[in-house]
Amino acid sequence: MRSVRTANRMASPKVEMRLIGRTDSVDFPDLGLTDVRAKIDTGAYTSSIHCYNIKLVKEKLVFYLPAHKGEKRKRFVAKAFELKSIKNSFGQTEMRYVIKTRIVIFGKAFQAEFSLADREKMRYPVLLGRKLLRNRFLVDVSLEDLSLSQKRTAAESVLH
Repeated sequence: MRSVRTANRMASPKVEMRLIGRTDSVDFPDLGLTDVRAKIDTGAYTSSIHCYNIKLVKEKLVFYLPAHKGEKRKRFVAKAFELKSIKNSFGQTEMRYVIKTRIVIFGKAFQAEFSLADREKMRYPVLLGRKLLRNRFLVDVSLEDLSLSQKRTAAESVLH
């Protein structure tokens, strides 16, 4: 496990933070998704996940996640959501729906906010922003897929 102890201005004098690379694979247990490619983006405040056909139907948010690993696209209905002002990758402000869902990185699950965005033209369907990374991860852009590597190593050790 690669971790770094660092001083934190807001919390206790030292906080254990995990090293994460510029890309990785993450799981969304509440959405039934595993090994979803993610880009770590310290320039983005809010994390986002690719989806489409986002509609408000009778005070519920209905959206679709694209097909993943040969499965059919998935329809989701969220009762809890917010409409927030988010800056897009071009620096323009737009209104986006935001949901809270669990994400698993390095085998640890935690609740995080994700804006729902059409990321079809983007290389990565998930973007992990500063709000999610803060006080949890230290980003080393020279590295990639540290959580995925740990997951594979753990799976191999179970098999042997």
